[in-house]
Amino acid sequence: MKRRTFIEQAALFSASLVGTQLISQSTSNWIEPVQAASIKELNFGIISTESQANQRPLWEPFIAALSKSIGIPVKAFYATQYAGVIEAMRFGKVQVAWYGGKSYIEAARIANAEVFAQVVNADGTKGYYSYLIANKDNPITAAAKKQGGDKYVVKNASKLTFAFNEPNSTSGFLVPSYYVFAKNKIDPKKAFKRLIFAGNHEATALAVANKQVDVATNNSEALDRLEKTNPTARKKIDIIWTSPVIPSDPIAYRKDLPEDVKKKLRSFFYSYKDRQILAPFNWSGFVAAQDKTWNGIRELDIAKKVLDLQAQESLSDADKKKLNELNNQLRALQGR
Repeated sequence: MKRRTFIEQAALFSASLVGTQLISQSTSNWIEPVQAASIKELNFGIISTESQANQRPLWEPFIAALSKSIGIPVKAFYATQYAGVIEAMRFGKVQVAWYGGKSYIEAARIANAEVFAQVVNADGTKGYYSYLIANKDNPITAAAKKQGGDKYVVKNASKLTFAFNEPNSTSGFLVPSYYVFAKNKIDPKKAFKRLIFAGNHEATALAVANKQVDVATNNSEALDRLEKTNPTARKKIDIIWTSPVIPSDPIAYRKDLPEDVKKKLRSFFYSYKDRQILAPFNWSGFVAAQDKTWNGIRELDIAKKVLDLQAQESLSDADKKKLNELNNQLRALQGR
């Protein structure tokens, strides 16, 4: 059966819910616009998809090229959690950032983030996949692949140990949380023998490779990276479930950056094609992007919250009010 795309899947589900208002934009954290003359350097936020030891040699040549091109010193900002980059942009400590979809929509909501570019993969596509993974030598793996990994995990959760990436990860939390658990009315916090948040994709992959957990989340980009950074670990991992396609990663800057600086950033990203520097990312370049590209992520985020509430045995008045608000947000989002 032909798989629907991520956006189509999310839209089909959200269309069945009732509502009228988009997630409200936070204005309480607005920081005064920065004057062009005051821009002495920029900090570029990098979400923690793997260890900083692996990320630094990957990103430093790119950051150096960016700095040279725009004529402003640029420094990489690494955080141990996705939220660290979001909060850094929120308080003006980071002016530009590479996000995942889930972290971007949160940054757009509270950190004055504005997307301007989207990653293009080496093969020309603009998407990737969330996975559930297991160790090839684990006895559950053959059964999971035969029965359908998501179905096996739901049915046998009480016997399994499981690792998410972290709560602001799109492929490491939001997508599997919705498709595997929320749609099946399963609360992963209660369902598993043991549940952990490993912190990044590299950590979940290694937890599976080293048999520290039975099943974990991951994604196609991270496993491609693992093939290069730790091929021995990658050979121990099997994919037991694949999500619909997810939009590739956004690059965002703060809305209050001076327009001449924004123009320099856009010019660099839209024209940058250095194969030697981009190849380790498995990227070919970047294209212009609009915020609406990640509306499917927003719909999925809201839809998961709706299903989580609906799965409760009884709803308080506060829960019912929240459910109505979420449904309203979905309808407004669809009307944009």
